[in-house]
Amino acid sequence: MDLKSGSTSPVLTDASSMNNTRLGIHSALMPYSHNGPAFSPTLFLTIPRKRPGLLDDVRSSLLDAMKSSSPTHNKITKESNTETPQSDGDLAYRNWMFKYPSALSSFEQIANIANGKRIALFLDYDGTLSPIVDNPELAFMSNAMRVAVSNVAKYFPTAIISGRNRDKVYEFVGLTELYYAGSHGMDIMGPVRPSNSDNKNCIKSIDKQGKEVNLFQPASEFLPMIDEVYKSLLEITKDIVGAKVENNKFCVSVHYRNVEEKSWNTVGHAVQEILKEYPRLRLTHGRKVLEVRPVLDWHKGKAVEFLLESLGLMDCDDVLPIYVGDDRTDEDAFKVLRDGKRGYGILVSSMPKESNAFYSLRDPSEVMEFLNTLVMWKKRSVL
Repeated sequence: MDLKSGSTSPVLTDASSMNNTRLGIHSALMPYSHNGPAFSPTLFLTIPRKRPGLLDDVRSSLLDAMKSSSPTHNKITKESNTETPQSDGDLAYRNWMFKYPSALSSFEQIANIANGKRIALFLDYDGTLSPIVDNPELAFMSNAMRVAVSNVAKYFPTAIISGRNRDKVYEFVGLTELYYAGSHGMDIMGPVRPSNSDNKNCIKSIDKQGKEVNLFQPASEFLPMIDEVYKSLLEITKDIVGAKVENNKFCVSVHYRNVEEKSWNTVGHAVQEILKEYPRLRLTHGRKVLEVRPVLDWHKGKAVEFLLESLGLMDCDDVLPIYVGDDRTDEDAFKVLRDGKRGYGILVSSMPKESNAFYSLRDPSEVMEFLNTLVMWKKRSVL
């Protein structure tokens, strides 16, 4: 298979090997298939070549998207290094909370719904368990947060679902009792279940404690391509002051948090230049980060479903999944829970923005308070 083909209609040359299991990546989940429709160019950003003026429009559109996903009008407090709304935005934030009430002030309501149910907890990492920092290599969670996560995992199955490399997230968190999903759910370490056994994308492995687990990696065929793109992005962005490229195994992140805003367009254009050669990769946005991912119908919401099924909790009326996250990529998980009417998303944000979540928390300190409150409620309920 030519993964780097410049054709706009690549096909899967061995589609027959894709199985129909619920957890497999069947060809129907791909934007292309052996006998299916041609690859859809709408799934990634392209740079038109011929129409005069259109190239500038596309660049402008990308820059607008970068600004939209990376607001700069909030202050960063030195004490917590988290974004807080300025005074003139407080009223807007309070009004916004009528639609997305605090999960802390609404905890009694959440607890009433959770009574008699088994909670499954899913947590993003950056901006949720750790503060957003200038250097992503220094996004350490506090010891108090680690204790809170460890305590909550004693009572509820708990998973970290991050855009980062799974091994990197584990290095930051350091808790063996959790399940970990990296690369936006394209690299999942979960429990071994009979339903996983015939899945070509699942391989058995041994975790840090010597326990047998399943590794689910639906985008494994993209690894050589991702590594190639990572090296190309390192080279093309090396002269952009503040730009940082991170290899998250099944996706590549280009951080522009430390890039002057006047140079954001340069960052975006550099990424687009690389992607022109890779029609099977797409561009998505996060907070001051551009992310290059495989064109697969797989995201954090799919990861939640996979983990629920792996845990034997997927189609159970007595299960209440809760997902806590702060970024645009977490919206896929919020939407899965909302559309399925099976659980609640909690958006971590210090500023108003539209979301598929039901509740909100302001910052990681409130996330920690919520986790501690959840543990206290559970302890009381078992007395």
